[in-house]
Amino acid sequence: MAQFEKLTREDVQAFAGRADKAASGGLEQRLWGAADLLRANSNLNSSEYMMPVLGIIFLRHAHGRYLVVKAKVEPSLPMRGGVRLPLTREHFTKEAAIYLRPESQFDTLLNLPGDQDLGKAINDAMTAIEEDYPKLKGVLPKDYARLGGDLLRQLLKIFNDEALRTARMDVFGRIIEFFLLKFAMARAQDEGEFFTPPSLTQLIACVVEPDHGILWDPASGSGGMFVQAGHFVEEQGKAPQEAITFYGQEKSTTNLRIGLMNMAVHNLEGQLVEANTFYEDRHHMVGRADAVMANPPFNVDGVDKNVEKETARLPFGVPGVNKEGKISNANYLWISYFYSALNEKGRAGFVMSAQASSAGQGEKEVRRKIVQTGHVDAMIAIRSNFFYTRTVPCELWFFDRGKPAARLDKVLMLDARGVYRKVTRVVYDFSPEQLQNLAAIVWLYRGETERFTALVRDYLTGSLVEGRGSVGAVAAYREVLAALRDKMAPFLEAQAGAEGLQAVRAELAEAGTALAQTETALVEALAEAERRWPDGLPGDNAGLHTAAADLAGLVTDSRALSHAVEHTARAALRLAEQCEREFDARKASQWENAAINRLRKDLEEQRQFASAALRQVGYFHRQAAWLHERFPDAVLRDVEGLVRVVTLAEIEAQDWSLTPGRYVGVAAPEEEEGFDFEQALRDIHAELAELNTEAAELAAFIQQNIEGLVD
Repeated sequence: MAQFEKLTREDVQAFAGRADKAASGGLEQRLWGAADLLRANSNLNSSEYMMPVLGIIFLRHAHGRYLVVKAKVEPSLPMRGGVRLPLTREHFTKEAAIYLRPESQFDTLLNLPGDQDLGKAINDAMTAIEEDYPKLKGVLPKDYARLGGDLLRQLLKIFNDEALRTARMDVFGRIIEFFLLKFAMARAQDEGEFFTPPSLTQLIACVVEPDHGILWDPASGSGGMFVQAGHFVEEQGKAPQEAITFYGQEKSTTNLRIGLMNMAVHNLEGQLVEANTFYEDRHHMVGRADAVMANPPFNVDGVDKNVEKETARLPFGVPGVNKEGKISNANYLWISYFYSALNEKGRAGFVMSAQASSAGQGEKEVRRKIVQTGHVDAMIAIRSNFFYTRTVPCELWFFDRGKPAARLDKVLMLDARGVYRKVTRVVYDFSPEQLQNLAAIVWLYRGETERFTALVRDYLTGSLVEGRGSVGAVAAYREVLAALRDKMAPFLEAQAGAEGLQAVRAELAEAGTALAQTETALVEALAEAERRWPDGLPGDNAGLHTAAADLAGLVTDSRALSHAVEHTARAALRLAEQCEREFDARKASQWENAAINRLRKDLEEQRQFASAALRQVGYFHRQAAWLHERFPDAVLRDVEGLVRVVTLAEIEAQDWSLTPGRYVGVAAPEEEEGFDFEQALRDIHAELAELNTEAAELAAFIQQNIEGLVD
């Protein structure tokens, strides 16, 4: 029988983290509620305290990355005279992080003595960073002195949250986006529209694959496209700053500052300027860009018709001018700018209003000309609720001016509206695996079969890896369960004749037997898998189909073990509760209250960890099945309701519409295998809690307005 190491608490927490589908949702709300004390405890309005709060988020994020790089690099530094050489800015540049002097480190500020001027210290910290990174000069907020030391200390403590100190990059991006939304709502303006959800920037990067040359974003906002491109390059084993030159334009001074801060914390430098792209091309980008990635403002009206003089940037003409001499909808101005910026091999990916792909009149004429170039590569429909600030659906457009001749007459239509996960009640995104699956469809479209099969193999391998790890998580759970049973045993022996306890004791014993049996079955299934594939799973498509079928039993065993874990936990906790409620166990000498309470808490925690780990076994197997069921031969084919490759003649027959839903049809409803009823109940409970929080906030807001009217 295969041997498996027992997992540490950190290991099982990692399992739970990977299984958590809404890592930042509750954290965002908690941090906002606390940070909003600035509004309540100062005379600042939202536009005045927005930048100070974002500056503290910047410091917290920068310090988190600093510590990661320090731990990685410092042990390898050479010694001189018995003293290790110091870290330098160059060490952090190589690791895409920002160097921080001691006085600029978050912990230094957090632990500053109470008699020191904290506002001045934070201002000095920002100044020191600007001195080390001249492109940030004048960008970082330095008006903390007016906020007061007590208030600033509260803010620093708020943003020293454990979940923030250990957060992944995507969590930070989402928190910044959420805060920007809240600030925009407080000002009764929709200023959050330029902050693109990480899921969409990631998907755009997966399709565009920006790994060299010039990357341009003419509506750069918070710099999310540049940051995501940097992540993509890092995943290819390259240094972003060496591979890509970043160019951006942004018309809002505040947004530009936020974008520069966001890039700086990832140690990215770019040529970002303040400019209105409708009237200026400060970088003279026509024909220069290797990649364009953007999320421009949708449906802007009132752009002056004089832009039509810029024929190089508008090779297809303007979409139409109204009686007032204005362009009533600027969507196709943006689309033309993106296209004209590309060089002969360049790719573009951008977010656009769903209305644009089928708009009529002048917009249709521009779209016809673009389609006829053959450079429209793919269209991806995204469902509503991906943005904090918009509930409407959108679409991702992709151009490829280097598209092979064999595909010039074709466009990939991908309807991803049925692919999503819920982050909160009203916000959705893609899981990492959903992103990979959508990217895999694009790979097949481009004939990259090897990448598709490698992903399927990774999923099935992941199922095995998670299975091995889950055995350790279950062992940790079983240890706590045994400890709780041992602690309750003296009292239960004293109550041996109590009929009221017999039923639940019998249930616990039966559940314990099932736990042992299902755990043995899983371990044996894993051992058999190791014997069958000692050198790893096969890499060919046929072999992977066989492996997936064989591993289905492993998934069944993990599900059975998960049910046994849940059952034993419920029975043990119910037994403890019954002892206390019906037999007054807390007053008995045999009942160690403190120890039993601690073990009950530990049992619930370990139950969650073990269940999360076991769910991952089936989760990764389902990802492989999702791809295999739709593309069994590792070749792209039409899938009703999901994907279809269409010709330009078909697009012409549809009045030049680029709306994916017109071509792919409607998918039949799917039955979810292994539906997790208990998880569904937890989701409903979380949603109810969220609704209650929103109701309380709304009531407070109404009360505040009523009091204002009375005053």
